[in-house]
Amino acid sequence: MRFTEEDDLIDIRKDNVFKAVFTKKTPESQGALSALISSLINRKVSILTIVANEPPIENVRDRQIRFDIACKVNSGELVNIEMSLYPSPYEPVKLEFYASKLFIGQDIRGADKTFDDLKESYQIAILADDKFFADESVFHTFEYYDPEHHISLNGRSRIITVELSKVKRISDIPTEKMSKAEQWAYYFENLTDPKKREKINQIIECQEGIAMASAVLDTISKDWEERCRLESELKYELETQSKLVYIKRMTEKTERLAEEVARKTEEADRKTEEAKRLAEETKQQADELQKVIADKDAEIAQLRMELEKRNR
Repeated sequence: MRFTEEDDLIDIRKDNVFKAVFTKKTPESQGALSALISSLINRKVSILTIVANEPPIENVRDRQIRFDIACKVNSGELVNIEMSLYPSPYEPVKLEFYASKLFIGQDIRGADKTFDDLKESYQIAILADDKFFADESVFHTFEYYDPEHHISLNGRSRIITVELSKVKRISDIPTEKMSKAEQWAYYFENLTDPKKREKINQIIECQEGIAMASAVLDTISKDWEERCRLESELKYELETQSKLVYIKRMTEKTERLAEEVARKTEEADRKTEEAKRLAEETKQQADELQKVIADKDAEIAQLRMELEKRNR
């Protein structure tokens, strides 16, 4: 399997395409998924079953809502993996939530089971856009940890992230010196760039799992009907997302206008109260001035009376 610069490949970073590649009921699709997960958890595993809440994607009609690829490997561990082209700002806490659900979803009820029967679980997120962590590392593995004493709990749940926005940092590493995880990350980020096809082909030759994923993707890219369906679904997703963003922005704008109206109303009320206070002070001063004038008029009248008496 080799790609040329002329090959028009559909973007595997799109959520629905990613799932179409890795959840088909074919040896290539299952082999590619096993290889991808093995590279990220640093241990060779084989996928036994996909236990997602929807059927595997044979075409876009099988996928109506977003879901992760949830699967169980041959040693019993649970893995939940997703590609997120436009991760949300709250992606880290969402990963923590789903990692917890994945781990506690195991059934250890029964007289012959203990907590030690719980298997390791991995919540894996391939984040195609934005930078979530301050360092330049493409890969992170998170677990329960005491930051003050630098001690791990040695628990059995893990959150693994792959930030494709940082792949440029590893782009100059020769293909043969890249780790398998780095090869996958480079593949995802640069597959649709015709100028990167030479290195993509080198990676395909190095990794059988990536070669299998490429074969599935090539079939999808050349299948005009399925590609149109995938593009149609992506269009629907983008339009839905755009509408949600538009509603959010309009809501924020309305809230800002409401705050501005409230601020101006408060300012107008304050000025009205100030005007009332000044009017009251002015009236009080006028009353006091009138009293002074009346007192002076009375004094002048008294002086006139005394003057008239003296002149008689």
